[in-house]
Amino acid sequence: MKVFASIKQAEEYIVAKAGKEMRFAIPLGLGKPNQLVNALYERAKQQKELKLTFFTALSLDIPQAKTELEARFTGPFFTRHFGDNYPRLSYLQDLHKNEVPENISLHEFYFQAGTVLGNLHAQSNYISLNYTHVAQSILEMNLDGVIQLIAKSADGRYSLSCNPDLTLDVVDLYKAKVKPFMVIGVVHPDLPFLGGDAEVPADFFEGIVESSEVRHQLFAPPKNAIDDTEHMIGLHASRLLKDDGTLQIGIGSLSDALTLSALLRHQKNSLYKELVTELDSHFTPPNSPDIFSDVFRKGLYGTSEMLMDGFMHLRKAGILIRSIQDHEEKALRYLHGAFFLGSKTFYSWLRELEGEDFDGLSMTRVSKVNDLYDPHELALRKQRKNARFYNTCMQMSLLGGAASETLANGNVVSGVGGQYNFVAMSHELPDSYSILMMKSVREKKGHRESNIVWNPSQLTISRHLRDVVITEYGIAFLKGQSDSECVKRLIMIADAQFQDELLAIAKKNKKIDPHWMIPDRARNNTPLKIQEFAQRAKAKGLFQVFPFGSDFTPVEEKLQHALLNLKEKTKSGLIKSLVAGFGVKKGLYAEELERMKLFKPQSLQEHLYQRVLLGSFKELARPYHPQ
Repeated sequence: MKVFASIKQAEEYIVAKAGKEMRFAIPLGLGKPNQLVNALYERAKQQKELKLTFFTALSLDIPQAKTELEARFTGPFFTRHFGDNYPRLSYLQDLHKNEVPENISLHEFYFQAGTVLGNLHAQSNYISLNYTHVAQSILEMNLDGVIQLIAKSADGRYSLSCNPDLTLDVVDLYKAKVKPFMVIGVVHPDLPFLGGDAEVPADFFEGIVESSEVRHQLFAPPKNAIDDTEHMIGLHASRLLKDDGTLQIGIGSLSDALTLSALLRHQKNSLYKELVTELDSHFTPPNSPDIFSDVFRKGLYGTSEMLMDGFMHLRKAGILIRSIQDHEEKALRYLHGAFFLGSKTFYSWLRELEGEDFDGLSMTRVSKVNDLYDPHELALRKQRKNARFYNTCMQMSLLGGAASETLANGNVVSGVGGQYNFVAMSHELPDSYSILMMKSVREKKGHRESNIVWNPSQLTISRHLRDVVITEYGIAFLKGQSDSECVKRLIMIADAQFQDELLAIAKKNKKIDPHWMIPDRARNNTPLKIQEFAQRAKAKGLFQVFPFGSDFTPVEEKLQHALLNLKEKTKSGLIKSLVAGFGVKKGLYAEELERMKLFKPQSLQEHLYQRVLLGSFKELARPYHPQ
């Protein structure tokens, strides 16, 4: 094993070893060693005789403002949050400018959601794969190796930390074929050292970079805000959790909302029961016996391709306490994960784990987490009892198929990832549910469209795998149901504005009794009813905007709310906001204007920015006070 004292030394070694054609995998998400990746990319840009291929997923980047007004808000925040020396990925910057050189190919199997829509290089080079099939594809592509960020313990041990997911499987596949495969690790001093399968010997690597150059902050997405609709979905979803069960969740506001409601159920059970009783009195109650509201006495075991903040909160609350026997290491585990990504608070928690909390968390290969096909398959089946696998989707067909990652025009929003794996696994396990969560409606610039539709053109999950669907209006249990019953149950959790249209389509296509009528209770599925329920919840101290804390200051939270209000407007709407702003005294929002450097505008443009922002504040129903 070679030790490199600088990024440049590693770059020179890799170029000399790989030759004129370099083909490397780099981990998804947090595990990318950006500085080494950038060095190889810039080398290939300068030396056109070199050919470079990167195969990866979830290339993370600091969001870039699209307007000057946005930049005034995001610039100072991102500098504070990510630091002023965060090494953005060079290939991503070129990708967004459509300037990737011809001698360089970038392939991803999962995108950061919505970031490359309409991008020729990204869309045309996308490779659609199940997460568990990626390792085999890397072998078949005959890649030279993998370069990734790693952790080092105080006593000199190494861990794949955030990304053992594919590396462990790929190395085993290459060894089985007796093919050379270069593993280069780059030590980051702040990356949490985690054990389990992620801990590997030094000779696992061909080379390791240990350099003071690698001091940038770890990429940590800002903590999510949760809106009223997301709170409703999380509340419904929490009712499916069965004590002494198994849990998989992903990242995002819906997962945070689910986590929050699970905490409420466990920590303030009487209030939780009061809330769900009121829920059933206003919306269609769940049509299943598998609805639960008691505290978690035996607890839950987590097995999730991605670990995020939610698991930290559940562990701290005494919910994530059910342990299983890890047969390969003969250890008790309360949580298995394949990769992790989360807030700065989450990374700190991981770094500080000790005792049972440290020993019981195992980072491992994705084939172990996302599949049942393992030497200990029978044990895995027994361990994953009462499983609840939560994922999100964009659209749901009225017959139960889900569109989760691709638009009608073929443009990929994100990717399949492990969603299919968990949906299929749920059908293999008794007493298990695959749960797809989504908002019933998408709205853009005042125009509303139903996310429950007759037939999306791109399906991620076929209808033969239909199971449970949750919107803000309720829960639809679809597994084993006829097409007719599936149609009825989805209409009953659809927004009332679109129910008649959906029913008419189903009747036209002979999928439902022509005499069936939509129940009166389902006609309550309106934004107004959601707002009324949310207001009552807020009066009880619930449905907070940032329940797990915020990376924004209170002033920035108010600004974010006002800027999002403007973002959804048409040109005529912006003009109305501008006009409204001339009637607002700027002293009412002095701190907000000072933060945006607009309290004393120095140009006509700054005067207009000031007034349109004041107009947005005025348009909000009341001053924004997140709870």
